Amino acid sequence: MPVPPNPVLRAAVRWLDRLSASGASRIRALFLNHPDFSDITPTQYDAAYEWLEETGLITDLSSGKPASHMVFDAAMVSSGAFWFQDADSLVREADELPEDALRAAEALGLTAEEAYAQVHATWGKVDTEERTRIGAAGELALVELLEVSVNARVEHVAAWSDGYGYDIVVHTGQRSAHLEVKSTLRRHRLAFHLSRNEYETMLRDQAWELVTVCLSPNLKLKTVAVMPKEWIVAHVPADRSSRGHWESCRLEVPSEVPVPGIPSVVPMLREAAPQLLKEVLIGGYAP
Repeated sequence: MPVPPNPVLRAAVRWLDRLSASGASRIRALFLNHPDFSDITPTQYDAAYEWLEETGLITDLSSGKPASHMVFDAAMVSSGAFWFQDADSLVREADELPEDALRAAEALGLTAEEAYAQVHATWGKVDTEERTRIGAAGELALVELLEVSVNARVEHVAAWSDGYGYDIVVHTGQRSAHLEVKSTLRRHRLAFHLSRNEYETMLRDQAWELVTVCLSPNLKLKTVAVMPKEWIVAHVPADRSSRGHWESCRLEVPSEVPVPGIPSVVPMLREAAPQLLKEVLIGGYAP
C-alpha cells in the first residue's frame, strides 16, 4: 500500500498515543467532538485506524517507541516502494531520501536525519528477517534437488548446528562436497553475509564451496552457481592488527562472478536423475 496522506499519518500518531490508555470508541468520540482535533476529518481518523490494523501497529502498544517513529517505520515497510528493498545502496545519506520518505517525515515531525536513521534501522531489521526466510528456503530447495539427483548421502547439517562453516554435506565413500548456501530472489543483485568461521573453513577445507541459489518469488529453485574462492579471498576485510578481528562481512557480488552449476557434485549425479535437474547442477538454467 502507498504511504498514507499526511493527515492520515498524523491521525495514526494520535490514535497510538491514546490507545494504550483508553478504548477506541472513547478516543473516536474525543476526535470527533473536541475542537483540538478538528483539523483532521472523521473519515481520515477512520482511515488511520484501519491502516494501523492492517500494519499490525495496533497490537504493539507497549514497545516504548515514540508513536511518530512507529508510524514512519510502518509507512516505509508497508509502502512497497521499490527503493526500500535496496535502501542500503540507494540511500546513503539524508539528502538521498526519496520524496515519499521526506513527505512522511515532515508530516510526523521528524528531521531528515532522523528519517534517514529510521529508514536504515528499519531496513536492517527487515533485511535480517528476509535473509533468514530466504536462506532457509534456499537451503531446503538445494537439499531436495540434491537428494533426487546424486548417488550420495545428503545431510543438511545446518539444520542441527551452524558451527560447521557450511550448510550441506554431500558424500560417498570416495567424494565429499561441503556446501555453504547463500540464497537470493534477485538474479542481478547478489549480496550476502560471510562469517569468519565460514571463511576460515573455506581456507582449510578443500571440499568447501559457496553455492548461490536463486529462487523465484514463490521460493522455487531457479538457478545454482558457485562463487570462485579467489574472488572471496580478494574481497573480504583484512585484520590490521591483533587487536582488531572481523567476525562477519557483507559481500556485493557482480552478476558475472558466480559460475553456473556445482562442479563438485557433477561426478555424483545419478544416471537416472531428471535431465532438468542435471542441467541445473551442471550449469544450465531451470525455466
